[in-house]
Amino acid sequence: MKPIDVHAHWYPQRFLELLAREGPAHGLEWSEDDGRGPRFRIGNLVTGPAGPRYVDLAARLEAMDEQGVAMHALSLSQPMVYWAGRRLGERLAALFNEELARAHESAPQRFVGLATLPMHEPELAVRELERAAELPGVRGVYVATRILQRELSDEAFFPVYERLEALGLPLFLHPVFVVDPERLQRFYLTNLLGNPFESAIAAAHLIFGGVLDRFPALEVVLPHAGGAFPWLAGRLNRGWEKREELRKNCRSPLEYLRRFHYDTIGYSDEVIAYLARIVGPDRIMMGSDYCFPIAYERPVDVVRANRALSEDDKRLILEANARRLLRIS
Repeated sequence: MKPIDVHAHWYPQRFLELLAREGPAHGLEWSEDDGRGPRFRIGNLVTGPAGPRYVDLAARLEAMDEQGVAMHALSLSQPMVYWAGRRLGERLAALFNEELARAHESAPQRFVGLATLPMHEPELAVRELERAAELPGVRGVYVATRILQRELSDEAFFPVYERLEALGLPLFLHPVFVVDPERLQRFYLTNLLGNPFESAIAAAHLIFGGVLDRFPALEVVLPHAGGAFPWLAGRLNRGWEKREELRKNCRSPLEYLRRFHYDTIGYSDEVIAYLARIVGPDRIMMGSDYCFPIAYERPVDVVRANRALSEDDKRLILEANARRLLRIS
């Protein structure tokens, strides 16, 4: 078995250099953290210090070998590029995607890429999508659960979804700026609670906004085992039953549980067992959240040790589902 990690973040050195050089003019606060790597802030969102684990591919390969991970699907994480305005946002996305292709070419059996798009400028996002789709190793697209102040149900993003569907590229979601961050500043709650609720909000917008019905072949991946969404699907369904306006664009929310894919970052065997039961093991893929502080150190072992999963389930989750979705031969 060759396990594939679909939730593995990366900051290329050239991307960080452009961020440091031009980001401050757009509100980015940049500092070096005592030789441990850069730290950067946009609003309430602080990233870093982004040391070698975040940047260096050789160090990453060593970690992957130690974990028993065969391949990373590399993705950008916070703060994405939407804060950077039209010109810099486009340049940051293009540079990151070019670095993804270089990473893949350096180790084609170990790295594939999830491209970043300047979604805050949808026409630029379509243009960059067309370009990135031709780059070696790009197997999907990574976007935030909300684009600045616009939800994913905003029709401005429909041309992007249309092209993703036509290209057969899956859409991976990830929280960036979370709902009501002031309440969540203490106790690391922006991550522990903010992130999973952001995923639930995004899923609800895609359902009630009619996105999943308008683009029936669009594959969408929710992070962190779906966040709060799988646990609240019954409540969403109750609202759909009782509120006429919620029935305009969609069917029962319960029918969309299997329209999404999910990773294994639920930090509980019971969470993954519940997901396997309600959506099926064929919709779950291994993830680690590499290389952030609460990432799984042993993502493969977490799946293998789960007694609720059969050996066939584990094979699907560790490798086969990701290989199929990302079109990895």
